[in-house]
Amino acid sequence: MHITKGDTVQVISGEDKGKRGRVLQVHPKTGRVTIEGVNVVKRHRRATNTAEGGIVEFAAPIHHSKAMLLDPKSGEPTRVRRRRDTDGTVERIAVKSEQPIPRSR
Repeated sequence: MHITKGDTVQVISGEDKGKRGRVLQVHPKTGRVTIEGVNVVKRHRRATNTAEGGIVEFAAPIHHSKAMLLDPKSGEPTRVRRRRDTDGTVERIAVKSEQPIPRSR
């Protein structure tokens, strides 16, 4: 999967098409990513001894194929290639501008 936690992505299909946000979580086994402000769902929570009840909103995961990384040069969505650097490290390259996409830590 080419998307990592902390990356800024744009949703390319579905109900939230066009929205941009930061990746909060990556789920490699299921191929899903959780993006800030995208696919927000409401859940009804029952009150317990320690927490109040009510309606809670949170971002649910979407499939990683519905999100594209943003080109660091233009800020537009782009496909990603991987290139091995001279010292052996693998870096992500934006297809449109050939610029390396930095890893967010």
